[in-house]
Amino acid sequence: MAIKSFALYFFQWLIGGLVIGLLAGSASAFFLIALDWATNYRESHIWIIAFLPIAGFLIGWSYYKIGQNSIKGNNLLLDELYEHKSPIPLRMTPLVLFGTILTHLFGGSAGREGTAVQMGGSLADQLTRVIGFEPENRRLILIGGVAGGFASVFGTPLAGAIFALEWMHSRQLRWKSIYPAFWAGWVAHWVCESMWGVGHTAYHISEVPSHTLSNLFWIIPAGVAFGLSGRLFGETSHFFSKVFSKTISYPPLRPVVGGLLIALFVWISDSTTYLGLGIPRIVEAFENPLPWYDWLAKTGLTGFTLGAGFKGGEVTPLFFTGATLGNALHGLIPLPLALLAGCGFVGVFSGATNTPMACTVMGMELFGVEAGVFLALSCGIAYVFSGKGSIYSSQDLGWKKSWFY
Repeated sequence: MAIKSFALYFFQWLIGGLVIGLLAGSASAFFLIALDWATNYRESHIWIIAFLPIAGFLIGWSYYKIGQNSIKGNNLLLDELYEHKSPIPLRMTPLVLFGTILTHLFGGSAGREGTAVQMGGSLADQLTRVIGFEPENRRLILIGGVAGGFASVFGTPLAGAIFALEWMHSRQLRWKSIYPAFWAGWVAHWVCESMWGVGHTAYHISEVPSHTLSNLFWIIPAGVAFGLSGRLFGETSHFFSKVFSKTISYPPLRPVVGGLLIALFVWISDSTTYLGLGIPRIVEAFENPLPWYDWLAKTGLTGFTLGAGFKGGEVTPLFFTGATLGNALHGLIPLPLALLAGCGFVGVFSGATNTPMACTVMGMELFGVEAGVFLALSCGIAYVFSGKGSIYSSQDLGWKKSWFY
């Protein structure tokens, strides 16, 4: 590339990444504060879960009347990356933001990654409307928006950038996308954490064993389990989405029925462990043995919640599923409990999203580089054994895993 062209590229995305990072980081900061309030209020006023069907109708009706293609969520970002039909509508940001807050406030089981990524992509793509970027530059905008949303909501700037590059690439990685992804991700993380002062949950792996052949071997069956769990998570979400679509023709009614059944589940089980993000349970999975079925319960309830039409992400529930599955495997695999929980934390995520590199880096950002070899093996094996499926139906795997089932 000529020096003049490179200088133009550098300064163009220096400003572009700064703007995208400011927008995505600020949106994530507001979202995390609101989500924390919603979670605390729900846990202090359990009776509010009885109104989950009403919240479901508000969410379903809003998307039905004004959502248009925003209802596709993360898949819309992928579709636009591949086909470049039209800019992501700005309405996606308030719809997914308040839809997710209502979901968590009234007791749905969901995450936050999808919301942050959709807000980041939607806000960033408004630059396309203003400036009129060509398809290739618009691709960089979308990747920067996704990187900023992911990095700021989890406090993992490196993983956020790699996730955007790995998740959104179509058969080949374009080198021009690397700089906008990492720059926008870092700016968004700094804006959320340093400028707005919004912190993130700390996790800790207290003991990392030596890299003996025996210890590394035991990661293989654990990684297989994590990959199959990631596949199950994705299939569960798709299954309930199809069931609700086929049995209830009027979309706003689907989350009403789903909310009613979730409220009944909470009343019968007399437990709120599997509602919302479930972060306290994730932290506990690194410290104490838990019931073996925790990962199954979270998988089923999250798949049911999102399939019914409630809003939120899948990643934090995937963290819950992975950490509690690793916790359960501690009784069968002679490795430290916290290490297995950490490997499951990122391993199930890797299998469900087909992003092993991002998940490995995320694990090292969250738990420390000392566990890096175990985390990388876990993510790689889970990625292979999860098969060709994904929690994102529009994800273009290209050549990836075409030789596997």
